[in-house]
Amino acid sequence: MDYRLDEIDRRIIYELMRDARTTSAPTIAEEVNVSAGTIRNRIDQLEEHGIIRGYTAGIDFERAEGHLTTLYVCNAPVSERKALAHEALAVPGVINVRELMTGRRNLHILAVGGNTESLRRITRALSKLGIEIEDETLVESETDGAYAPFGPDDEPPTADATDFISLAGDANVVDVTVPEDAPIVGLTLEAAVQDGLLDDDALIIAIERGDRVLTPHGTTTVQPDDIVTVLSRSGDTASVLETFVAEERTAAEE
Repeated sequence: MDYRLDEIDRRIIYELMRDARTTSAPTIAEEVNVSAGTIRNRIDQLEEHGIIRGYTAGIDFERAEGHLTTLYVCNAPVSERKALAHEALAVPGVINVRELMTGRRNLHILAVGGNTESLRRITRALSKLGIEIEDETLVESETDGAYAPFGPDDEPPTADATDFISLAGDANVVDVTVPEDAPIVGLTLEAAVQDGLLDDDALIIAIERGDRVLTPHGTTTVQPDDIVTVLSRSGDTASVLETFVAEERTAAEE
């Protein structure tokens, strides 16, 4: 993969899986404690990298004029499975094709027909493609849900790291969302170094602000909701994060 998910990306995916129709960027931003611009920027990136492939409507076809939904469990030669899956999706009435990594029963095809004759037509069309239908069953209902590991933890979002990568040696890279009362807020990076908030161990690599990614300079001022990527040369992440943690939380820990 050429795109690495962090905690913000995972929460976006979770919220969109829960209800993409009514979930907005401001709503997700409030849950994740970042700006709506950041959420919109992340969604664009997830779409561009093919992680979010699209948004579909969940339809109850039985209520829609009494249509019947049928699941076909099929066999296809492994070497031809992908091509046959694309051909099956082109059959009128087929709404979903799932490829499985098995030798048999490796194609699951979901189709909708207005009556039993429509379903027989779909059955014949699939057979003509060379797909062996092993079983077919009327689908009574289908329920979708969000992927729980991408959802919120028990604790509310804080200025803790949203992502962490270990590098060669002791070094690591950490992403952190800056709360409005963090010690570094309102300071330039140069001033943060002068005040002892940043030292030679910490290197600010990038700052994501809304829909922009900034290249940090000494005159760059850290703002609330910035997502800061920090390289810690020694791997002492805890010390690095103290600069980006809310002041009241730091006092409580002391």
